[in-house]
Amino acid sequence: MGSPLSFGIKTTPVHTDYADLLRVWQEADDIPEIEHAWLWDHLLPLFGPKDGPAFEGWTLLAALAARTRRLRLGLLVSSNRVRSPALLAKIAATTDVISGGRLVVGLGVGGTQQPAGAGGVPGDNPALAEYAAYGIPLVTPGEGIARLDEACELLRRMWTGEVFDFDGRYDTLRQAVCMPRPVQRPGPPLLIGGWGDRTLRVVARHADIWNIPGPPHNTVAHIAERARVLDAHCAALGRDPATLIRSVQTHVAYDDPARTRAVVRELAAAGITHIVLNLPRPIPPGAVRRLADEVIGPLHAEHAAVQEMRRSRR
Repeated sequence: MGSPLSFGIKTTPVHTDYADLLRVWQEADDIPEIEHAWLWDHLLPLFGPKDGPAFEGWTLLAALAARTRRLRLGLLVSSNRVRSPALLAKIAATTDVISGGRLVVGLGVGGTQQPAGAGGVPGDNPALAEYAAYGIPLVTPGEGIARLDEACELLRRMWTGEVFDFDGRYDTLRQAVCMPRPVQRPGPPLLIGGWGDRTLRVVARHADIWNIPGPPHNTVAHIAERARVLDAHCAALGRDPATLIRSVQTHVAYDDPARTRAVVRELAAAGITHIVLNLPRPIPPGAVRRLADEVIGPLHAEHAAVQEMRRSRR
């Protein structure tokens, strides 16, 4: 736990309404211990009734950016398959302006074709119904990763505000320009989510922050192993791994703050410093305040004690 810890929340914008999401985000905006807030990027519910409400992520993010003043914010993560990179750059620049320079652009490969399961039956791939419903073609994992790599380059180019042509493998632009530019220079921080070897190479090349799902989806030991692979990719590119923030999202247990603290403590010991606490629905009134008091506050105090102990030993 040698680096500062940063805590945020994630609210899943499905089977809920805008007023409730706004309530939670504005509560978090008034609590200094909460530094960032996140949404997801799915067009259909991935759980519960399939015909239930699911808000479009970037539209909702811009609305919440206009109604908050302090939180850094983003999607965890935006699908690179849903919007073209140039369009995404424009949307992100607009959202950064609306927020006054608080945006973090979260980006991932998005849905891809998955191997068939037993007997040739398609595996459990949540992107199948979602992408079919919106006319988005699924691509192979290899193509999805290559598209992500190209998209990262395009985003950075668009945010300069210069007029340029681009001839990529997947995108061709003529006299492209993105005005107004983002408030942040040279652009918003780029967070990339994923953990496969090929995706981690893209993370090492382009990202400011790397995010991976934490418990219960991935064990801390697996996250630490993936972090070592990422370090190796950074070394191969001549990048200092310390310049890449490590981020994990993990679920909150409202009725067991000690369990949440224990998970975060273990993640921090593994080198994770950017913690996103996923709030299960329904989110009770005052839940964010209790999270700050019962989870984040004690962990910050522990961290400060560890830092002081290390200083005294020098």
